[in-house]
Amino acid sequence: METPVYRYNLRLLEETLATAQTEANRYNYTLHYAVKANNNSTILETIAKRGFGADCVSGNEITAAINAGFAPLSIVFAGVGKTESEIELAISIGIACIHVESIEELQLINRISARLEKTATIALRLNPNLDAGTHQHITTGTSRNKFGLSNRELIQAVDTLPSLQWVKFIGFHFHIGSQILDLKKFVQLAHYANITVRHYAQLNISYLNLGGGLGIDYDNPSDSPIPNFAEYFLAFYRNLRISRNISIHFEPGRSLVGQCGDLLTKVLYVKQSDERKFAVVDAGMNNLIRPALYQAKHKIEVVDTRSLAVDLYDVVGPICESTDTFASNIELPALKQGDILAIHSAGAYGESMSSRYNLRDGTESIFVDEANLTLANP
Repeated sequence: METPVYRYNLRLLEETLATAQTEANRYNYTLHYAVKANNNSTILETIAKRGFGADCVSGNEITAAINAGFAPLSIVFAGVGKTESEIELAISIGIACIHVESIEELQLINRISARLEKTATIALRLNPNLDAGTHQHITTGTSRNKFGLSNRELIQAVDTLPSLQWVKFIGFHFHIGSQILDLKKFVQLAHYANITVRHYAQLNISYLNLGGGLGIDYDNPSDSPIPNFAEYFLAFYRNLRISRNISIHFEPGRSLVGQCGDLLTKVLYVKQSDERKFAVVDAGMNNLIRPALYQAKHKIEVVDTRSLAVDLYDVVGPICESTDTFASNIELPALKQGDILAIHSAGAYGESMSSRYNLRDGTESIFVDEANLTLANP
């Protein structure tokens, strides 16, 4: 088998999608898959067939969503730096909503809409100054972050809306961060949303998007293959105090696809330094950048091993960067040249963030439909 390669378990993906839908449907919540988590065409097509909407953060993501079968009216478009051509694309194809993140963006949307003679439906993305309690690089809802409108900018935007003839305002959008496991953070967000909606009740709000952010279990993926969507949506249901005429939307990404993907990589060399034993593998930070970028930890296992002996290894890649390390000082069965390792929980922000750094080849993907792939031989 050629490695490195992403291996996706479509059965687990389908089970995860079904669970999320069932729990969201209890409260009539609408789900838009966050395309940035994984834009693999087969993954997108599978999610589109389940009837999910799409949350996009670039024009190319909008195009990919349309090509995969997502309906234009199920697509929402966020992002702090939308270009004029991206905004024009969104308005031209008639997506459901553009989430506006600055006053100047709001004004640009109105000008483009006027030129196209087509009204743009928008929501204002707010920055609630709420710390998600996760890694600083994936926290998006504090006043130190670039995302959303501050309270001062919100007042200015609301004052500006009546003068914008080609913009239709429908509500608000929030997203406080990613890989959140503390449900109290979502309770705090619900309370902030309640206050905001009550304060601006005169605007006839019909749409409220609470973003995503639910985390997955990176430590024990086989024990927790599907996140606790029941408790997640229940936390909002118990704490939101808004009119039933307002539609509630979410943008799950990692929670839908994170556990369905593994990165398979081959041991090239086992080498011993004065202090460490290294397993040098053929995958690198160009294939999976999360450990290098976020100090993220992924569970690593040997595929189809018969070794009873164990040893401690640093699992490292071939990239000419010291940060090209997947794990340090972890216990694995005694490794030899040619062994295949499975880096688990790589379905989100793995393939979509991969690159050809060092001019290495792109990462291929394979698809399987099996109940348990923890140690299955591919």
